Amino acid sequence: MSRTTRPHRRLLTALTVLSGLGLLAATPAAADTLYHEKYRPQFHFTPAENWMNDPNGLIWYKGQYHLFFQYNPSGNSWGNISWGHAVSTDLVHWKQLPVAIPQDDSEMVFSGSVVLDKNNTTGFGTKKNPPLVAVYTSLVKSTGIQRQSLAYSTDGGTTWTKYSGNPVLDLNSVNFRDPKVFWYAPTHSWLMTVALSDQHKIAFYSSPDLKKWTHLSDFGPAGATGGVWECPDLFPLPVDGNPKKTKWLLAVNLNPGAIAGGSGAQYFVGDFDGKKFTADDSGTYTPPSGTVLQDFESGSFGDWTADGSAFGTAPATGAVDVQGPVTGFDGKDLANSFHGGDASTGTLTSPAFAVTSNYINFKVGGGNHPYQPGSILGDEPTPTGETLADFEGSTYTSPIGDWTTTGDAFGTGPAQGTLSNQQRVTGYLGNGLVNSYLNGDASTGTLTSPAFTIDKKYLDFLIGGGYHAASYDAPTAVELVVDGKVVRSATGANGEDLNWASWDLSDLQGKQAQIKVVDANTGGWGHINVDQVVLSDTQTKPHSNETGVNLLVDGKIVQSATGANSENLDWASFNTTAYKGKKVQLQIVDANTSGWGHVLADQFTAADKPALSATQRAHWLDYGQDFYAANTFNDAPRGRRVMIAWMNSWNYGGSIPTSPWRSADTFPRQLSLRTVNGKTQLVQQPVSQLKTLHGAGTTVPATTATNGTTPLGIHGSTLELQADLTPGTATKFGLDIRTGAGQRTRIGYDTTTGEVYLDRTASGATDFDPTFSSTEHAPLALNGKPLHLHVLVDTSSVEVYAENARGEQVVLTDQIFPDPSSTGVDVFADNGTAKLTHLQAWRLASIRK
Repeated sequence: MSRTTRPHRRLLTALTVLSGLGLLAATPAAADTLYHEKYRPQFHFTPAENWMNDPNGLIWYKGQYHLFFQYNPSGNSWGNISWGHAVSTDLVHWKQLPVAIPQDDSEMVFSGSVVLDKNNTTGFGTKKNPPLVAVYTSLVKSTGIQRQSLAYSTDGGTTWTKYSGNPVLDLNSVNFRDPKVFWYAPTHSWLMTVALSDQHKIAFYSSPDLKKWTHLSDFGPAGATGGVWECPDLFPLPVDGNPKKTKWLLAVNLNPGAIAGGSGAQYFVGDFDGKKFTADDSGTYTPPSGTVLQDFESGSFGDWTADGSAFGTAPATGAVDVQGPVTGFDGKDLANSFHGGDASTGTLTSPAFAVTSNYINFKVGGGNHPYQPGSILGDEPTPTGETLADFEGSTYTSPIGDWTTTGDAFGTGPAQGTLSNQQRVTGYLGNGLVNSYLNGDASTGTLTSPAFTIDKKYLDFLIGGGYHAASYDAPTAVELVVDGKVVRSATGANGEDLNWASWDLSDLQGKQAQIKVVDANTGGWGHINVDQVVLSDTQTKPHSNETGVNLLVDGKIVQSATGANSENLDWASFNTTAYKGKKVQLQIVDANTSGWGHVLADQFTAADKPALSATQRAHWLDYGQDFYAANTFNDAPRGRRVMIAWMNSWNYGGSIPTSPWRSADTFPRQLSLRTVNGKTQLVQQPVSQLKTLHGAGTTVPATTATNGTTPLGIHGSTLELQADLTPGTATKFGLDIRTGAGQRTRIGYDTTTGEVYLDRTASGATDFDPTFSSTEHAPLALNGKPLHLHVLVDTSSVEVYAENARGEQVVLTDQIFPDPSSTGVDVFADNGTAKLTHLQAWRLASIRK
């Protein structure tokens, strides 16, 4: 698609603002610097400038691969969505063309597909010159309705005309999008695969002429359903290269709720009979058996203790109050903290009991608000000391003098709570606070305190709003300035709830300082909230806003799990191997009063094996954070099935530190099906044309790593690596790439969990969004045998194809933003040894012309 529910407060504005369709291809100024900008990928497609998301309309036609994509011709953030266009003869070198299908006064042009109407079934062309036809989702700006429409081209895709009879398929729905269309020869008709997004269904339609559509069937819900379904793709693939043995693959993109937590792409392998798709995996699941610790079926909480009002006086029999339908719980009862709605809070705690099993399995649902280490339940008392400002007056006066403003974001005095068109602001004290949402996110400015002397150990304050650190080019931050330098800073968490932050000022005693509140951001969450600034000898701790289940040892939280912003409960597990024989407690916590501020829990069971959630059981095209809206080319030569995805995430896509462009596509992958252990598995590999970028190759001698890292003498910001590593005694081993300047991106294997992982927490710039610093995991059993890694490293991304000796494969794709000087490659091993038995590396040339 498009854009799901992400536009936040700005969606209505984005739907009604009309902008000129300025840049169509690289301007002369852009061409001079293209591919030389900081973080610009060198062998992945990026637009010359401006915002891009989903690849769509992928087709091979007359010797060229056509890549259309969701595009904002007018800016570097989502909006004005039109179809951008690029072409390539080799899937590697791309030429950006003018905008293909622009938005207009009535509609934005969301995702879809392009077909060659060889038989001119539409009548848009002729038999001698059949048309290319785009089937796209038109978003009606005035209503938000999504419906399917046509545009056609008779000059090879250069210019397009919208069909006068649009729309051709309309369900009067705001969640009906992303048609993928192809010619289905057995029935001599067109087949459409399209998403009923909020229903977690894929609908199939048939048409003789692309204009009149007949509904055939629906698939779903199935697999992972934690977010909306988008961008489906259905196609056949031979199994083990045998054209007489064919399976169908249905790709379904999901946001949020993917395996890495945000955007992602799952797939189903099965059969298609021309009307209905049937998955090989039925989706049925029986969790490991064990001893039930609490199933809430007695009609009371038994010896569990309830505090607060959120859980009521007894287990719930499904939904309560004005709650939507609750599903996924066992029996008739469960713990449900929606009593009194999201505004209520409370805990439900088990008595202490001795651990006798390896795992405690349970079901959890409700809000996705994880436990934050260091936070405390309940409100932290207001710190005592010298109040530098409480913002209770009509102007920015304070006990230390008047605070001064620049710009228009902070107005002439404190805000009295929530501002116009803003989500509800909570967590501030009294009636007033600093709130730079005046006139929306587009306003900017600063608010600076008078100078004061640091004579206490801590500075405590409440902060909320946007997450844009002081180091970001457009921060929303509180800064402590000493001797003209910023020595401390803090930012919000992309939420309107203010929470306590604290700076240790021990090394600054006696210094003169100022506090500067900065709003330099005009994008989403481009504002900041601040209140109650106090110099104190007491360090405050943030209050918890979690909704989840915790495992307590000696009263401390050692493991936690949360819901997925869903009223459906799913399985989760705590690994209790390390706590056998110890006394522990289980605690269900609702400390959140905002949206999805409740938790659901049921069926706590002690077992020897972990229960797996539907998300864990789903089949994932990619386990990384940055692989979404995956789609394949129609009509590729020699029956190849080549896939490209948007290499970004809706979690932080609008915040990545790139300019004048934002977003790249993954490197194209060729798909195949392989039988492994009697099951059909998808296998992906970079298209072979990557070799056209090879520089000189380097082969590294076999190397043993022991309790640390060993440099391999390879350097480059654009690399292809082929490596084989054999586990020894190490608990973790693998490769570090883009090393240097204190940075690294780690591609590792954890022998204790049997997982490949991709760790970008120290990869460079990570402070532009709270969800970006992350480690992704993918299950892959080695059984003591070698791990094969095929890695593509670009200026701001890494794609990892990992395979075991049996031919099982997992793929992980992440963006990274390292310093240009961080170009090294190391092998590492933790807590023992591992051997790098083979590594070959090639530097990759840039695709710039």
